[in-house]
Amino acid sequence: MDLNVLPLSIRKRVAGKPCTVNTAGMSGSEVVMFPEWVLKISRPSPLTDGMVQVMRWLEGRLPAPRVLALEKAGGMEYLLMTRVRGSMACSREYLSRPSKLVTLLAEAIHMLWRVDIASCPVSRSLEYELARARENLEAGKADFSRAQPETFGPGGFESPEKLLRWLEENQPPLEPAFSHGDLCLPNIFFAGDTVSGFIDLGDAGIADKWRDLALCFRSLKHNTNGTYGYLSPGFRPDTLFDALGIRPDREKLRYYTLLDEFF
Repeated sequence: MDLNVLPLSIRKRVAGKPCTVNTAGMSGSEVVMFPEWVLKISRPSPLTDGMVQVMRWLEGRLPAPRVLALEKAGGMEYLLMTRVRGSMACSREYLSRPSKLVTLLAEAIHMLWRVDIASCPVSRSLEYELARARENLEAGKADFSRAQPETFGPGGFESPEKLLRWLEENQPPLEPAFSHGDLCLPNIFFAGDTVSGFIDLGDAGIADKWRDLALCFRSLKHNTNGTYGYLSPGFRPDTLFDALGIRPDREKLRYYTLLDEFF
C-alpha cells in the first residue's frame, strides 16, 4: 500500500512500520494491519461516528480496539485503532476444539451482556434497523446473492420486498443488552483460554440480545459444517445455548437472521 496517500497525522504515526492488507472481512473497507495498530479505510458513513462513540465509551468496559485517530480526506475516512491480540474465533486452533470454542463464545456473549447499558451513547433499536434495511433495499445496497438458501424461493419469501414487509409487521419484543451488532466468529478474538477482544463494532449499541445470538449461532454453524471449508463431524451448534444456560428462542433467531439479509 502507498502510505503517502494517508492523511499527514496518520502517516506520521505509521511511517516506517511494516504492514499488510487484510482481506478476510466482508465490510467492503480496506484494512491495513500494522504490528500494533489497524487502519480502516472506507467511504464516509454516518455509522462511523456512532462506532467511534461506542469504542471510546467501551474503554474500561470491554476489550476492544482503542481509537487513536479519525481523519477524513479525499472523500475517504481513515480510522486508526489499536490491534486486538490473539486469534479469530474461526481460526483452526479453536475450530479443531469445538467444546473449547463454544465455552469461549459463551463467555464472550456473557461479557457483552455484563456491560451496563445505562450510559451507552448509541441505540440500535429495531425501528432504526428496519429503517436502515428499507433504505438499503430501495437504494440497491443489499446483496441478496449471499442470502441463506432458505430465505427466498420454495418455503421462503417470494421477494426481498415481501420479506421486509414481514419483518416490519412481526417485530418481536425487545430484550435490551449491549450488542456487538455483527457477532460473527471473525469478529471475536481469543488468546489461549481467554476472550481477548471484539473488532468491527460499526453496528454496536443497545439492541435485542437475540440479534447477537442469531448471528453468532449462524456463524458457528457455517464455520463447522463445511460452508467455509472446515467440517467438524458430529458437532452440534446448539451446544452454544447449553453453554449459555438458556433455551434457544427459535422465532427470534430466525427473525434476526432474516433481518441480516439486508446488511
